[in-house]
Parts: sequence; C-alpha cells; structure tokens
Amino acid sequence: MPIYKRITVDEDTTALIWKIEESLKSLEEGVELTDYCRERYDGMKSQIHKKGFMSIRHLLKEFGYSDFDLDYDIKGKPHLKDGYKISITHSFEFTAVIVSNKKVGIDIEKQRDKIKLIAPKFTPIEEYEALGDTEDLVRKLTIVWGAKESLYKLYGKKGLLFLHDIFVNDFEISAKKTTAKVTSNNQITFYNLNFLEFENFTCVYAIAND
Repeated sequence: MPIYKRITVDEDTTALIWKIEESLKSLEEGVELTDYCRERYDGMKSQIHKKGFMSIRHLLKEFGYSDFDLDYDIKGKPHLKDGYKISITHSFEFTAVIVSNKKVGIDIEKQRDKIKLIAPKFTPIEEYEALGDTEDLVRKLTIVWGAKESLYKLYGKKGLLFLHDIFVNDFEISAKKTTAKVTSNNQITFYNLNFLEFENFTCVYAIAND
C-alpha cells in the first residue's frame, strides 16, 4: 500500500510510516541498491526482513532520496549525504523513516505482554507499578522502550545503557509526548519525544532540542 501515515513535525522534520501488504516481488520493482546494501539484502534469510528493507527504500523515494543517498558509519547508523539527519525502523509489517535538519531517532514496537518480563532491564519498573498488571502497563512500557530505542539511534553511540544512561520522564499516555535525557561522559543532553499507537503497535520519535 502507499503511505500508512505521514507525520509533519515542522517544516524541516517529517516521518513516514509504511504498512507492508505487498509481495516481495512487488516491493523489489524499481528499486536499485548500492553494492553494500545489495550484499546486506542478499544475506537476509527472513522474507519479513527483506520486505522491511525494500519498503524502506520506497519510503526514501517519498522523501526524494534513493539508496545511493545513504552512507552507513562503522556503527551501522545511516546518514544522508546532503547533511540532513535520518532514522529508520522496522517491526513486523510496519516500517518508518524520519528525516530532519535536527538529530532524530525513530522506533516502532509491537505491544506484547513479554515486555513486562524484560522491563527491569531497561526502566525502573517501580515507577509504573501504580498502573497494575493491565493493558496500560504494556502500552506504557512499550512507549518507554521505544523512546529509549529512538534515543539510542539518535545518539549513535554504542555502549549507552538503557537503564542507567537514558531517562524518560513520566507521562500520561493521552499526552502523546514526553521528554528525556541522555547522560554520557558526565554530560546531559535533553530531548523531546512524541509517540502514537496504531493496530497494537507503538511508534516513538525523538528530536534533539538544539
């Protein structure tokens, strides 16, 4: 299908979400890959991953880019050659790309009960115990996980610890936004976070304040 959702944050920041419903053959049509990405693509065993990879190339087209406009650093973080910032995410049948003149990160996660099992590894679970063992707890923890993933991508630094280095301020789900800080090398950086929910998925995007 075409674009599932377009999010215009400001005149220089846009996020696009794609819902994968096409066949892999259909997604491959009209897409040219660099040698680096062709090697990555050919090495993928999962058709879900291949579909996600190709749908992201269609999202790039919507921004006026192609695979040849991307570079990847040694950490695997994508960069646009024109200087704009980009972040990419894929979860099951959804993919998303955000492009901005500011540092950005985006993440999509499926809402699943198992997040309650891993929550102590990425957030102080006692902060959310007031919600009880409810659907809201899964939703809230998924937002926090997506927020930390998006900040990790934005920051582009290996070694950041979700539990100790990235702090997401508490929020109401209905607000659809919050703030966060990343601590690294004794420096604290603040970020704005926005989130939305659809079809039992959560999308979170982070934008640097500077």
